[in-house]
Amino acid sequence: MILRKLRFGMIGGGRGAFIGAVHRLAAAMDGKAELVAGALSSDATRSRASGGDLLLDPARVYGSYREMARAEAAKPPAQRLDFVVIVTPNYQHFPVARLFLESGFNVVCDKPLALSLAEAKRLRAIVRRTRKVFVLTHNYTGNVMVKQARALVRSGRLGPIRKVVVEYPQGWLSTKLEDTGQKQAVWRADP
Repeated sequence: MILRKLRFGMIGGGRGAFIGAVHRLAAAMDGKAELVAGALSSDATRSRASGGDLLLDPARVYGSYREMARAEAAKPPAQRLDFVVIVTPNYQHFPVARLFLESGFNVVCDKPLALSLAEAKRLRAIVRRTRKVFVLTHNYTGNVMVKQARALVRSGRLGPIRKVVVEYPQGWLSTKLEDTGQKQAVWRADP
């Protein structure tokens, strides 16, 4: 039996994005998956340029996630994606996940799942109805320091835990980059 790599597509994560590269690196670590398609930006020109950066077949780089869902769902089974990875700004997670699940794809979605409990419940119902795999990532659970902290707590070496204070400084957000129009800062700094 010849095994092949899992084929995945990515929505978001192109030029100027942060988390897309993290997900691509994680997917490549065991050599069992390869990025073959994407709608890598909400801007069609930037999406196509990002596809070129990643050496994707231009025929599988799309100007929108809707275009990608339609085109990829029409492919024969031997060419279809095994799953899609959603690494868009948070407000897009639910509509993108819904469309790809309903188009017959397994979905890996960066956190958060949705923007409300109602959206999350709707997504759960869609997953149950479509019987597709849905994975919600919490990337830092795999971080070595997080694993070490978990091991220390579980071992009892720290004694009873009474309070946890955690910081995750984003050095690149230490100035008001959102005032300069920097795309990542604009959506991340919007409550």
